[in-house]
Amino acid sequence: MMNVFCKTLLASALATATLASAHAADPLTVYGKLNITAQSNDVNGDSETRIQSNASRFGVKGAFELSSSLEVFYTIEYEVDTGDDDKENFKARNQFVGLRGGFGSIAVGRNDTMLKQSQGKIDLFNDMSGDIKKLFKGENRLAQTATYVTPSFSGVKFGVTYVASADSAQLEQDGYSLAAMYGDKGLKKSPIYASIAYDSDVKGYQVARATVQGKIAGFKLGAMYQQEEKVYAYDNNVVNPFDGDSYTGYLLSASYTIDAIVLKTQYQDMENKGDSWSVGADYKLGKPTKLIAFYTNRSYENIENDDKFLGLGIEHKF
Repeated sequence: MMNVFCKTLLASALATATLASAHAADPLTVYGKLNITAQSNDVNGDSETRIQSNASRFGVKGAFELSSSLEVFYTIEYEVDTGDDDKENFKARNQFVGLRGGFGSIAVGRNDTMLKQSQGKIDLFNDMSGDIKKLFKGENRLAQTATYVTPSFSGVKFGVTYVASADSAQLEQDGYSLAAMYGDKGLKKSPIYASIAYDSDVKGYQVARATVQGKIAGFKLGAMYQQEEKVYAYDNNVVNPFDGDSYTGYLLSASYTIDAIVLKTQYQDMENKGDSWSVGADYKLGKPTKLIAFYTNRSYENIENDDKFLGLGIEHKF
């Protein structure tokens, strides 16, 4: 109970500080979203109905000009699980502080790795039951990180995340996540986005990933190729090298917009693990609000029953 109280108090204090600093030199921006669906979930043959929160979140962010060439920026964000029966519904998301200027930007704290960031917006069912993390490794947000991103060179940026070995997810190994990215992730400033990325010893895995997404004739089309290999594992509470095989997978996604409706579909396959496919539609009620409908079918190797998810819900951003 004390944990819940402290986190709730922190969120309230941040919101109060934001309102109080509306005219101050260093204002905060409150942001977030609620994404909640009514779902029928059939997992390994067991069916249930849920009112499910899909990575709903609350955060504050801001920036302050230190000089004409240097700015400090920061983010504190929590996931809010509206469906948690025990009311332990706050979970840490990105929480970092950094500096940026002509040299690029550097941020320290809890953050998404560069490999995760490199996917852009190719995952059309992100945070939902069809999220790519269900089959692909590499979708990591780690606590003890330092990330550097270069300025843009003709639309190209490079980035690297260092993950300290003291991070509990790191199996006592330093990790590195690198990416090279071209274009605009939102496909608003450029018709194509492309990236290549690599994780070295991040959460015990080596992961190589290539992503491309573009717009053509009203469609948004995306493709991802990934190779992953487990390199470290715990053996009787001792970290040992893992002599395993590497596996390859791919993802294809497509969406088409008709007025206020976005139709979307996605297919994903990972060797020796399984595959999944999703179809869905979003209906925009207004700029911050949309209705959501989707169906996801996921099949695992050596498991007889497919997992099936059918959902209908609403998302509101603020």
